[in-house]
Amino acid sequence: MKAVLVNFRQGRHHQTCNQMVLNVEGVEDKKKAESLMGKSVVWTSPAKKEIKGKVTALHGNKGCVRVLFEKGMPGQSVGSAVKVE
Repeated sequence: MKAVLVNFRQGRHHQTCNQMVLNVEGVEDKKKAESLMGKSVVWTSPAKKEIKGKVTALHGNKGCVRVLFEKGMPGQSVGSAVKVE
């Protein structure tokens, strides 16, 4: 499946660099997003290096999910495509 990294998970005063909000194509409500729990996510950098993550929680009511990556994500990853497997 294709998806887009929307933003970092953030609070009022700081952001968490290894957690991101993900918007998956074709998923537009909470019920469909629940089926993505536990799936793996792979982001490929421009230098062809891969950073892997896992879908951990829902984010909001419009089908977005939260992904926990193995290490901090660079700022250039915001708005880029990822693969959900």
